[in-house]
Amino acid sequence: NRKTIMKKISKSTSLKDLAMIVCTCLKQDQIDAVLTGGAVVSIYSENKYQSDDLDFITFASKKEISNSLDRIGFKETKGRYYIHSESDFIVEFPSGPLSIGNKPVKKFNEIILKEGYLKLLTPTHCVMDRLAAYYFWNDMQSLDQAILVSKHHEIDLDEIETWSIDEDMLKRFVNFKLKLNS
Repeated sequence: NRKTIMKKISKSTSLKDLAMIVCTCLKQDQIDAVLTGGAVVSIYSENKYQSDDLDFITFASKKEISNSLDRIGFKETKGRYYIHSESDFIVEFPSGPLSIGNKPVKKFNEIILKEGYLKLLTPTHCVMDRLAAYYFWNDMQSLDQAILVSKHHEIDLDEIETWSIDEDMLKRFVNFKLKLNS
């Protein structure tokens, strides 16, 4: 007998609240999922950057995900996308495993409130995730997002530098650091 989510999804449901509702629902069905991507930037920047989708990484099958999300009103569209009639946000399940560049991610943040549960990248890994888009695809918006998160949260610059060197991106890391300090 599965529990139900108490909070109802509406047009006014924030990205963070929706992420918590989805993650709580999945967890109740023993599905471990981690929020990644731009939605984490939105949460850590207090919506100074606004994502329009929520990317969760999980090892669960599409059928398990669909069965779980169906009970809170999400319907599967093309492939790994889920939509809700009362939300403008899209929920997506990119394929795993969760890694940033060549580095597997093993540490996470967890937000545990009476309203629900959310597992997401740490601020440091969120910055690395955004820097990966800047490093490998020259995505300048992702560089700005990395700086935004870095200015709102304590991050481990040494870990980011070591990872950047391992990814052969020291010059880009130096550019990030200069922009961060300007």
